[in-house]
Amino acid sequence: MIARTAIRRGLRLVALALAVVVALLGLLAGALRVQFTGDPAAWAKSTGNDALWLGHAWVDGRRTEQDVERLAVRLRATGIKDLYVHAGPFDKDGRLNPDKYPNAGNFVRWGRQYLPGVRISAWLGQKVDGFLDLDDAKSRENVLAGVAAIMKTGFDGIHYNFEPIGDGDREFLDLLGRTRQYTKLLSISTPQIEPYPLIRLPARAILGHDKYWSSGYFREAAERVDQVAIMTYDSLTPLQPLYGGYVVRQATLALDLVPETKLVLVGAPAYHDHGVGWSDAAESVAMAAQGAKLALTEHGRRERFGLALYVDFAATEEDWREYTTEWFS
Repeated sequence: MIARTAIRRGLRLVALALAVVVALLGLLAGALRVQFTGDPAAWAKSTGNDALWLGHAWVDGRRTEQDVERLAVRLRATGIKDLYVHAGPFDKDGRLNPDKYPNAGNFVRWGRQYLPGVRISAWLGQKVDGFLDLDDAKSRENVLAGVAAIMKTGFDGIHYNFEPIGDGDREFLDLLGRTRQYTKLLSISTPQIEPYPLIRLPARAILGHDKYWSSGYFREAAERVDQVAIMTYDSLTPLQPLYGGYVVRQATLALDLVPETKLVLVGAPAYHDHGVGWSDAAESVAMAAQGAKLALTEHGRRERFGLALYVDFAATEEDWREYTTEWFS
């Protein structure tokens, strides 16, 4: 009898916990849906400060001068001013083998010729949970040596993408500060900002790492760089309006946290293999663009704000059409 009573009590507690979770998820979905309402201002669109992530083929010899010329034809009709070309990754000890970017000098030179005014940064990073240890001082020294070497090939800047960087990671901030001695242009890909209070810690408990940065840590990182590109994709939102609202929320938070002197970029998913079926249907360049417009309208005019398309080798003609029709025009 006592055992049955305990079982019933346990089941009631489980049912109550599930009801609370469902209710919270419903409130979150409702909040995101409300974010994705209203009409954007006519001026809320690209200011010519957008970016594009480029794959490794541009620096390892697979892409030619003719490929750069064709890329230039496409980009001239856009607002893309920054290119982040993948030139890593770092090795486990933080070293960057020059054999990974043998064609970097040519790519930069061709870029100068065919895309004058477009900045080209070396996109460098690595998996940092269980592989590269940025807490290790020697590994950070190796990273900086690799940065110094690759900058000699002519890049305008460095774009870091280490994943996952935990909220409050002081060693990462140290690396950002020390990278300044090698480049005048420094940008980073960042995780999403905690969208609402009390979400970050449960998400970390489930995933085993931080999916979100707190507003305070995001601000600290932004203070040390020139550009922040928020990876708003892989949001796990199941519907287009919810993803659109999620982008509004992320962009609004970033616009409030990052000084006007720095560039805020909203990562737009120009790829179609999220790994979660509903994300391919919910997330798109169009939704990212519409969300960014609504956030900009709410915030007010800002020159240093744009979309960053991820990634060139996965982008379809439909992705490019959505970018030009929903954001650039």
